[in-house]
Amino acid sequence: MAVLPQHSFQFSQGSLQDYVDCARRFQLRYLSRLSWPAIETEPVLENERFMRQGAQFHRLVHQYLLGIPAERLSVTVQAENLSRWWDNYLEHGFDPQEVQGRCYPEITLAAPLGEHSLVGKFDLVVVASGGDVSIMDWKTSRKRPQRTWLEKRLQTRVYPYLLVQAGACLNQGEPIQPEQVEMVYWFAEYPRQPEHFSYDREKYQQDGEYFESLVEQIRALDEDGFELTGDLKKSRFCVYRSLCERGVQAGSRQEREALLESELGEQAGQALDLDFEQIAEIEF
Repeated sequence: MAVLPQHSFQFSQGSLQDYVDCARRFQLRYLSRLSWPAIETEPVLENERFMRQGAQFHRLVHQYLLGIPAERLSVTVQAENLSRWWDNYLEHGFDPQEVQGRCYPEITLAAPLGEHSLVGKFDLVVVASGGDVSIMDWKTSRKRPQRTWLEKRLQTRVYPYLLVQAGACLNQGEPIQPEQVEMVYWFAEYPRQPEHFSYDREKYQQDGEYFESLVEQIRALDEDGFELTGDLKKSRFCVYRSLCERGVQAGSRQEREALLESELGEQAGQALDLDFEQIAEIEF
């Protein structure tokens, strides 16, 4: 018997990425909603502090885009990482005063996906007066991912697709065409090295078919059909590793960084996931 709830389940780039990485993790996190008392990364306090600062950075940028003067926000910044990221943003980040058009910070969009829905929370959508539409996404990861890895991440595919599907409300009721859309990652640690991804009709159609196929795969699975990933490296930093008998000790930040420096592709990217995805759809 299938275990995916009828109609009520909302997919996101995060849940789809979890399914692609490890179907069992998707089941435990989104269907069973299991909270497992395990840590993701050592050292614990350092990792928690880093994640809090990432959330604080997103909050600062959101407030700035809403019109709060930078000087007022700057006096609230104390932590070293946060101070550096904020300074980098003010010097090299997105300036709403330089754009002719409309800015939509922290906007959530939803669209049908089969019998379910696809949702996403965008850091910023910029609809320029000339017709171009940019998706801006802030990343506070310690390492800057390679373009080839970013290109494979579902966020890079889900966000442009969802904007085309549901973005007319941001464009005075006019549908947004795939060719108008660009996805931009801006890295707080690498402020002069943003990554840009264009979009087009072919990618849009391929993405729609792919997302629907993933949903159909999930809908067809029973409780015993959600298999563990065969890549043990993907379990190293997963909170469910002990439940799945994939070890007890959490991987260290140094291990993640060493993996990134020594390997390419999916395995290297997996070591970055915690830093890269942690603020992807954060709620304030």
